[in-house]
Amino acid sequence: MQGEVLAADTGTHMNYQSSNDVTVKPLDPLLPDPAKPVTPIDPTDPSGPVAGTGGSLSLDFASGFQFGEQAISTKNEIYYAQPQKYVDFDGVAKKGPNYVQVTDIRGTGAGWKLTVKQVAQFQTDEGQVLNGAELSFSQGEVISNLATDLSPTAVTSFTLPINSEVPVVTANTEKGVGTWLYRFGSDEISGGKSVVLQVPGKTVKYAKKYQTALTWTLKDVP
Repeated sequence: MQGEVLAADTGTHMNYQSSNDVTVKPLDPLLPDPAKPVTPIDPTDPSGPVAGTGGSLSLDFASGFQFGEQAISTKNEIYYAQPQKYVDFDGVAKKGPNYVQVTDIRGTGAGWKLTVKQVAQFQTDEGQVLNGAELSFSQGEVISNLATDLSPTAVTSFTLPINSEVPVVTANTEKGVGTWLYRFGSDEISGGKSVVLQVPGKTVKYAKKYQTALTWTLKDVP
């Protein structure tokens, strides 16, 4: 009688876990590839953009907006934010749409929400206010290297009130996993017309720098 060899069941496993200590670098707003991060240039701060929050649900990057030097005018005027400048993975200087980048690697599919708030009206360092100025965004869209059926829902256009939070991107359950860019325009040309500052002609202007701050908030509930 010949010996008989019996096959036994074997279990093979691999577990993923949330990566709380990971910081995802900014990606190319034209063609985001996690393997090829870029180095954005902040037009408002020569030391560079503010670092991302890090963690498994993170706000990786948000563009700063520069409207340049303008002549004092008594007419209603529209000014456009300059496109985002950056150096790509290969060291090439480029321009693209301004954008905000969010990463969700919690591994829960719980969803998230991105909001933005303009904390105060544009004003000088001396507190002289640019009364009636309005900051508006258009051509908003989300982009990723991931499948579109995972895409969060983005607001395409909005105007910011003063000191009031506006929800702009919502990832419902099982959406928005991985890294997503919320960009304004799809290239340098459209991006150069997508962030607008409107200033009334009747507003008093001084030959000084006017500025404000935007607060982007990432919430772990959709």
